[in-house]
Amino acid sequence: MARIQEIVREFEGADQQEMINLLIDYSEDLPEIPQRLAGHVDRDLHRVHECETPVFIWVEVADGRVSIFADVPEPFPTVKGLVSILISAVDGLTPGEIESAPADFISRLGLAQRLGIRRVRGLSAVYARIKSEVRKHGAVT
Repeated sequence: MARIQEIVREFEGADQQEMINLLIDYSEDLPEIPQRLAGHVDRDLHRVHECETPVFIWVEVADGRVSIFADVPEPFPTVKGLVSILISAVDGLTPGEIESAPADFISRLGLAQRLGIRRVRGLSAVYARIKSEVRKHGAVT
């Protein structure tokens, strides 16, 4: 999981302001969701209800790779950055790689002490949702 390790290294030793700057940078990297998902009739099915901020996740598995799309409202750049970090860590991996990704990835970022436990819980819920959706697709053996 080289990408996960790279992201953890980025956050190691970052002070509060550096962490906020990293999150804003990541928020700017979160791509827009495809138009076919933007008008999705059952949008609420994709909401991660454990997050206080409205976060919507779509997981697709095709050709042995996982694609993850997320929608987070613009007024929440920190949350958008957190979701973007997670997606950049696991998007494009195989279902097996996502299933075996470290369970402690979120805690290894050191966010709880700087951003609060509620945001960490929300991000952990997004991570769990991604893994659950990959399993629902029957892609993990």
